[in-house]
Amino acid sequence: MTDAITAAEFTADEGTRDWRVLRRSALARFATGSFTRGVRLVTRIGALAEAANHHPDVDLRYGSVTVRTWSHDVGGLSARDVALAREISMAARELDVAADPARVSEVALCIDATAGPQVQAFWQALLGHDAHPDHADDAAAARLSDPDGRLPAVWFQQSDERREQRNRIHVDVWVPYDQAEQRVAAALAAGGRLVTDEFAPAWWVVADVEGNEACVSTWQDDS
Repeated sequence: MTDAITAAEFTADEGTRDWRVLRRSALARFATGSFTRGVRLVTRIGALAEAANHHPDVDLRYGSVTVRTWSHDVGGLSARDVALAREISMAARELDVAADPARVSEVALCIDATAGPQVQAFWQALLGHDAHPDHADDAAAARLSDPDGRLPAVWFQQSDERREQRNRIHVDVWVPYDQAEQRVAAALAAGGRLVTDEFAPAWWVVADVEGNEACVSTWQDDS
C-alpha cells in the first residue's frame, strides 16, 4: 500500500494552488516582505511539519520563504505532501503572506558523456554532491545533487559519440507548467532562438546567439 500520487493529482487538488510541481517535488514561494514575517512563517511551518512527521526543505531569505516538499520513501509526491501543502498555505494566509508561484524554478546542468561513470566520479568528487539513480531502469544514469539543495544538480546523459560541433553541456530550467511558454517567449524576445518544440509541453529547447542550448522543462516531462 502506498500513498504516492502523480504530479497531475497534486496539481488538481484545490488546496495546492500556491504550489507548483518541478520534477518530483512541489515548491511554493511566499513573498513575506520582511525577515521578521518570514521567521514567523518558518516557525509555523516547523510546528506543522513536526505534527505531521513530514519535513519539507525551507529556504528563508530577507523578503521570501521558499518551501519544497516531497516524500523520500516513494521517490516523489504523496498524499502527505498535499496535506502539508494545504496547511502551510493556510498558515501563510493567516499571516497575510501571499504566494508567488511564478517565481519558483529549478536548474540542472546536463552533460553529454561517452564515459559517463568516469566523468560522473570526477564531478561528484569536485562538487561534493551525492549521487542518486535518475532512472530506475538505467543504473548508469545518475543525478548528482547538493546535500543541502543550494547548488544546481548535475545530470549525465549517455552519448554514443563525441559531438565536436555542439556544446556537450546544456542547462535544464524547470519551471511551473503554467509559466513555461512565457519563459520560452521571454528567452526568444531576449535574442534567443527556438531549436525545437517537438516535445512541448514536456520541454522546449532554446539557444542563445552562439548556439548554447537550454531546455525549459515542466513536470509533464515525467507524466
